[in-house]
Amino acid sequence: MSRQMVRPGGRSARVQASVHAAVRELVAENGRETLTVPQVAQRAGVTPSTIYRRWGDLQELLSDVAVERLRPDTAPGDHGSLLNDLTSWAEQFLDEMSSPTGRAYIRDALLGDPDGGNAGQCSAYAAEQIDAVLTRAAERGEPTPGTEAVIDHVVAPLMYRILFRPDGLDGAYARRLVTAVLGSAER
Repeated sequence: MSRQMVRPGGRSARVQASVHAAVRELVAENGRETLTVPQVAQRAGVTPSTIYRRWGDLQELLSDVAVERLRPDTAPGDHGSLLNDLTSWAEQFLDEMSSPTGRAYIRDALLGDPDGGNAGQCSAYAAEQIDAVLTRAAERGEPTPGTEAVIDHVVAPLMYRILFRPDGLDGAYARRLVTAVLGSAER
């Protein structure tokens, strides 16, 4: 299982929030190619040593920001059936992750992640969302696949295509993956 991200409190939380905001603002203004730790520190109102002590280097900071940005903002929508709920979730996941911003966040999350913890956290975000969809369906009495089956048969192929074969990737592909995994759950 993945590590849980520690949510710091007090001053640490304020430093994290201001540094994350500074990164997002500077990237939006100038792009990430020219970003430096001293720029981030100045914008955030902290010293560069604070950033180096907490994050190690710019890539780890960008990775931390990316993981936070990849955290879903809302619970998956309730569209009345497992097919509709999971299809809607998969299409939204595809839209968000395959956008230029989403792909940049995925790259940043993985590049500054030598121990695999950020990848695990991103996987946990998807698993939590899928769990919510499957729990709701089970409460309605619908047969459901397991969370890992959905990850293996929907999320994994979507991520592979997003990262390595994005041409022609669309909502129809996501719908086919969902239909296939749900068909196997009914057997």
